[in-house]
Amino acid sequence: MTKLAGEWGAAVEAATSGRVKVTLFPGNTLTPPMQAYDNVAKGIVDMAGCLLAYAPGRLPLSEVLQQPLGYKNGYQATTLANAFYKKFLPKEFNDVQVMYLHGAAPGFIMTKKAVTSIKDVKGLRIKANAENADIVTNLGAAPVTMPVSDAYDSVQRGVIDGTLFPIEALQGYKIGEVVKTVIQDYGMSYMTSMYVIVNKDKWNSIDPADRKAIEKINDEWVEKTGKLWVELDAKAKDFAVSKGVTFLEVSAADQAATAAIMRPILDSYVKMANSKGLPGDAALKFCLDFIKNSK
Repeated sequence: MTKLAGEWGAAVEAATSGRVKVTLFPGNTLTPPMQAYDNVAKGIVDMAGCLLAYAPGRLPLSEVLQQPLGYKNGYQATTLANAFYKKFLPKEFNDVQVMYLHGAAPGFIMTKKAVTSIKDVKGLRIKANAENADIVTNLGAAPVTMPVSDAYDSVQRGVIDGTLFPIEALQGYKIGEVVKTVIQDYGMSYMTSMYVIVNKDKWNSIDPADRKAIEKINDEWVEKTGKLWVELDAKAKDFAVSKGVTFLEVSAADQAATAAIMRPILDSYVKMANSKGLPGDAALKFCLDFIKNSK
């Protein structure tokens, strides 16, 4: 993903004949992840790519994207995120300029021991982020929050019994080396949603013709990024299988049962968004309909 971001910068430079130059600083070089959104808005950095969840409370309507909606893959998740943004133009993003959104999906539970059903998750300690801990809780397991960098050792040493991660983490964070089962239950699959944003003043300082050229590149990168997530997931699955990981296929009936268990989480999102005067019902319906009618 960092490499693809660098290619975005090169494409921008080429399309603007060098009038707009992009210098990439990977990882936490310029700003801590939890401050990325604010630091772009304030102009401390010109742009950033980061998780929506790392701006807690700042992007309430867009939190719909990280709910357990039943995502099938990262391409579907990425195209949905951008369709959602164009449909609702959330005011919460008004203090920055959105280039595009994307995300890793599907997110599943991965267990240290072999299991044969989603019901076997009950009582286990599962690493989860704060924004998706309810997924774990609703399945009867205990969510454990910790930095992603601690997950591998924690599973290996038995501090936790598993993780809640997108498939890509099986290779990206080598989780495939320490788990035995990935429970492919689309009734609870979620997306790790991400943004690529630019400081508003910096964006407005760019010539309108160049801004239009960049927006065209952004549309291209929605496609490229979505397809890359699918490619990374396929590689991660092959990596995990080579390590002896089993991908547990969950029946349609059991997936429907899991989706029913997840429904209170979706209802809670709607209640939160509506309480802020935001169209939570419409946002959720739009996303669910999109997933139902796409691949």
